[in-house]
Amino acid sequence: FKQFQIQSKVNETNQNHLTRIHAFSDDCLAEHDAVALVRLIQTQELSRKEVIEAAIARIEKLDSHLNGLAIDNFQKALDSAETVNGGFFDGVPTLIKDNLPLAGLPTGYGSEAIVDPIVADENDAYVKQFMELGFNALGKTRLSEFGLNATTEPPDGKPVRNPWHTEYSSGASSSGSAALVAGGAVPIAHGNDGGGSIRIPAACCGLVGLKPSRGRHIVSELVKSLPVAVVSDGVLTRTVRDTAVFHAEMEKVYKNPKLPEIGFVESPPKKRLRIGLQLDSIGGYQTQLEVKEVITKTAALMEEMGHAIEEVQTPFEARFTDDFILYWSFLAFMIPVIGKSKVAKTLDASKLEPFTMSLSRNLKRNFHKLPGSLYRLRGTYHTYKKIFDSCDVLLTPVLAQPPAPLGYIRPDVPFDELIERLKSYACFTPLANVSGAPAISLPVGISAAGLPIGAHFFGNHGDEKTLLELACEIEEAQPWPAIPEKIPAN
Repeated sequence: FKQFQIQSKVNETNQNHLTRIHAFSDDCLAEHDAVALVRLIQTQELSRKEVIEAAIARIEKLDSHLNGLAIDNFQKALDSAETVNGGFFDGVPTLIKDNLPLAGLPTGYGSEAIVDPIVADENDAYVKQFMELGFNALGKTRLSEFGLNATTEPPDGKPVRNPWHTEYSSGASSSGSAALVAGGAVPIAHGNDGGGSIRIPAACCGLVGLKPSRGRHIVSELVKSLPVAVVSDGVLTRTVRDTAVFHAEMEKVYKNPKLPEIGFVESPPKKRLRIGLQLDSIGGYQTQLEVKEVITKTAALMEEMGHAIEEVQTPFEARFTDDFILYWSFLAFMIPVIGKSKVAKTLDASKLEPFTMSLSRNLKRNFHKLPGSLYRLRGTYHTYKKIFDSCDVLLTPVLAQPPAPLGYIRPDVPFDELIERLKSYACFTPLANVSGAPAISLPVGISAAGLPIGAHFFGNHGDEKTLLELACEIEEAQPWPAIPEKIPAN
């Protein structure tokens, strides 16, 4: 990994983009989070239109460097800027990830294989709930092809760059949303998470990223057809407050009677928690020392707060990782089938990225193993619950390495090599997806290269409240790092 970083920097010199970029300035958006903007709009200190105009100007400044926007909705957003929609976030600018239908816009799913994308007549079921909160959508954000990879770097297209250091990945698959929130274009943006796709880009870009419990919100139409419902929708934000208020307001639109209520979280937990600590992944992949040090310091901080820390080993076998990869391969294999009916008018399978096609071939070679893998993955829910017999929260890294340099996990890296890189990089996050449990990424540290490092907290099923309370306490004790103006000297 270190050798690749050095080579990457040599190979990517003289690029026509800034190394570090953000749009924070003295305009009306300043460094406000979404909740602060709501208050300023409600007190008429800011108009809805000037907020939208400032956000559009920021996107235009950033996107030539970050490549995070899939398609804009600027004119419609401006035309409706002064319309009062109702909902807590009325007038707040946001972005929707380009794998959910947003009325009036096509959905590209991050793929060149979609030759003739469908223009949505109406919002997706989840997007309807999301937009009832009053947001003004400025467009749709880029993602890795069908959300399958942990970086957005199409072989024949522009990568989504990290605003902290543009020679590095912004993570994926909610990469465009993360890059533009971190860069200051909007305070909050939609993402979804099928294997870490909110938490990974949150960790790479220094954001708060909560993957909610399975079924917490109204489920997207496509997710309903999955044999294991690994995908949850949510948001990427710069503050715990925005994430907490978002989920409290979403509950006012739809509340799942099978899950405990989250409610409005604004303060630390009243009781001290038992926190299990696991530094290396269940697949036996070792976390890099730089990341371990950050997570260990976070554990020490919580111990100072009065929480009890105990190292644990989660009750999963190494084959969990192989089962998940086979299921991921099944999803890639199904893309042409699903595409014909739900994704696009025309899907040209010959234009799929090498990683997508290799995953599909992997499923064909190992199809006989799929029934057993699905059986074990479905049983993860009950095994996962055992973790919380001895702790209230589980702490791990989000990623076993600092954010990857561009090129390291590109989709055209030879498949066997790419899979090994992904297994040793994004090895912690899939557990929450398969089990259906909530998990949150918090930006608690900075690498030697000046990139964020995220701490990863898992909760028991339906217990987002405890995760958000703990996040409030950590943020208060150790405010999140901000993007500095210069790259630190190594």
